[in-house]
Amino acid sequence: MTSHVAPAGHHDGMDILHPFRLVYRGLVYLANSPRTLILSYLAFILIAGGIYSFFEKVGFGDSIWWAVVTASTVGYGDISPKSWQARLLAALLISVMVLLVIPLITAHFASKLIVDNDAFRHEEQEELKANLNRVRELTELLAAKEGLIAPGSEARPAAPSDR
Repeated sequence: MTSHVAPAGHHDGMDILHPFRLVYRGLVYLANSPRTLILSYLAFILIAGGIYSFFEKVGFGDSIWWAVVTASTVGYGDISPKSWQARLLAALLISVMVLLVIPLITAHFASKLIVDNDAFRHEEQEELKANLNRVRELTELLAAKEGLIAPGSEARPAAPSDR
C-alpha cells in the first residue's frame, strides 16, 4: 500500500491561492497589453453605467457620464448615487480605477519613457557573445601557431556571477 504525499507547498484538494493567482495573471496580461487595458476600461465604464442606470432609474447617457466622472475621481456632484447598490458600485468603481487601472496605465507609459533604445536586444547579445567566443578561439589558435602560448593553456575568464 502506497501513500500519496503532496509536494511541498501544495495541498490535496482546492488550492486557496488559485483565484488570486488567476487575478494576478490577468493583471499582468492587462499591464502588458495597452489595447486590452483600454478596452477593459471602456467595458468597465459601460457595465458600471448600465448597472447605475438600472439601480438609479436614470438614462444611459447620464449613467455613462456618472461612470466616467466617478472613475476619473473628478466627482462633479451633478449626478450622485442615492441607492445603497449604486453607492457600493461607486465605491467599487473608484477603488478599481485608483488601485488598478490608473497605476497600470501610468506604469505602461512610464516604462515606454525609460526604454533605452540603444540597448541590445537578446538576439544581438547572443550574436555578440558568439562572435567574441570565435575571436577568442582564433586569437588562441594564432598565439599557439606563433608559439606564444600552448593551445588551451590559458584559462578563459569565468562568466559574470549575475547570470
